[in-house]
Amino acid sequence: MNPGCLLIAEPSIVGDHNFHRSIIILVDYNENGSFGFIINKPLNYSINDITDNIKYDFPLYYGGPVEQDNLFFIHKAGHLIPDSVLIEKDLYWGGNFERIIHLINKQKLKTKDIRFFLGYSGWSSMQLDDEIESKSWVLKNNPYSSKIFEKTPKLLWKEQMEALGGNYLIWSNSPENPYEN
Repeated sequence: MNPGCLLIAEPSIVGDHNFHRSIIILVDYNENGSFGFIINKPLNYSINDITDNIKYDFPLYYGGPVEQDNLFFIHKAGHLIPDSVLIEKDLYWGGNFERIIHLINKQKLKTKDIRFFLGYSGWSSMQLDDEIESKSWVLKNNPYSSKIFEKTPKLLWKEQMEALGGNYLIWSNSPENPYEN
C-alpha cells in the first residue's frame, strides 16, 4: 500500500455510520500504522464556522472518527506551503496554517486546491491490512491524483462501484439505506 491510494468501503459495511460508502485517501502507511481522510463526506459546516481569519468560505469534510475536534487538510500547493508532506505527485497534507490562511485570503488557493477535514481515519499496525483481507475495503490506485478535489463528493463512491464493475455494479444504483428500496 502506498500513500495516495484510495480505500473504497465495501458495500457490506452497511450500518457502520463512520465508513458507510466512504472513500478514504491513504496519507501514510508504515509498520506503526496508517491514516487517511474520508474525502466524500461533506459536513454541514464551513471553515468560517471554526475560524474568523479566512475571508472566503470553504466546506469542511468528515475526515474520520479520530480527533474530530482537530482540523486537518490536504492540498496541491506544496510548493507554496512550508512544512507540507508529500502524499503522492502534486498532493500534500499539512503544512503551515498561517501561510494557508494568507494564500486563501489572497485568493491563491481555491476550493479545487485544498480540502479541510475534521478528524481522520487511523489504524494501528497491521489493522488496515486485516480489514482489507476481511473484505471491508477495496484498495485502488487514485485515478484522479490531485484532481480528486474536483470530483463531486456525493457521487464518488457510486463512480468507484461502477469502475470496479462486476458484482459492484448493482451497488452503484442501490439506495444509501437499503431499507428504502
